[in-house]
Amino acid sequence: MRNAHAFTFAGEPLTARASGALHWPARDVLVVSDLHLGKAERRARRGGSLLPPYETEDTLARLQSDILETGAAHVVCLGDSFDDLAAATGLAPRHRDWILRLMSGRAWTWITGNHDPAPPDLPGDATEALTLGLITLCHIATDADRPEISGHYHPKAAIRVRGRAISRPCFLRDARRLILPAYGTYTGGLRSRDAALTALMAPDARAILAGQPMVEIPMPR
Repeated sequence: MRNAHAFTFAGEPLTARASGALHWPARDVLVVSDLHLGKAERRARRGGSLLPPYETEDTLARLQSDILETGAAHVVCLGDSFDDLAAATGLAPRHRDWILRLMSGRAWTWITGNHDPAPPDLPGDATEALTLGLITLCHIATDADRPEISGHYHPKAAIRVRGRAISRPCFLRDARRLILPAYGTYTGGLRSRDAALTALMAPDARAILAGQPMVEIPMPR
């Protein structure tokens, strides 16, 4: 069972990880999207259904493992890193300290999302988009005529295993777009068959299912 899947996008060798992270070895970059830290707290604050309040620890633990295993010198968070501004400003001290430890000694870029602005009391660079070589990294896919890595849609796809349909978060890719799955716990997902995704992706698009074993298939439509 593999925990990574190598492929090429815009001429760059990349690795999709089982966690939902993307590793760009040539640039020593780890990319994650839609952490939605503080989602359980936000739902409780707004009177929604109560969820076990452990998703921040789980998400940060996986991020720590990905950073240590890849040795990434630069981490890029593709927006919606926090579930809303109050979640960003109200981080528990232990979570803030954990994030600061992960940031220590490496570059860190916060791409702003539709849920969150730049974290107000954390270091790192905040921007709407980041261009590395020929590739632009942003939160929501655009119509720009250049290779692009984005998040936002929380894509998921299904495969049949031993006769059962199993749905998993997935990376979607074609010649121009690469859309990452949501990295955070409790984030849910949008089926690749949804019109919002089929309208974005080319007819020959592929889906790389996160989790284990990692599988690449034609994008289910």
